[in-house]
Amino acid sequence: MNSSEDFKAICLLFDQVVELPHFEKTSFRVSGKIFATFDEQKATACIKLSEVDQSVFCDCNKDAIYAVPNKWGKQGWTMIDLEKVNDELLHDALRTAYCTVAPKKLADIYKSAE
Repeated sequence: MNSSEDFKAICLLFDQVVELPHFEKTSFRVSGKIFATFDEQKATACIKLSEVDQSVFCDCNKDAIYAVPNKWGKQGWTMIDLEKVNDELLHDALRTAYCTVAPKKLADIYKSAE
């Protein structure tokens, strides 16, 4: 189980990330682009992945990670149940989401660390 503070701390580990409100949620952005949102009341997160990455992560644990069930899901937006996902999978998913939207120079720093 991951607490809200754990989730925020992981997101803020990446370079140039800012935390901003996004409707009733909290968003985490790099270069003005959202790579993750967090809903503290529901203990869920939503991250931006490519379609291929979304498929891979969803196959890892379908109860914890799944496509948003609408047109946003077809664009790579992926839900994470923070009470069901393990730490390693969460870290990997957030790093991948960050790299999906970050400028190439920033993304390459984290891609080379894989």
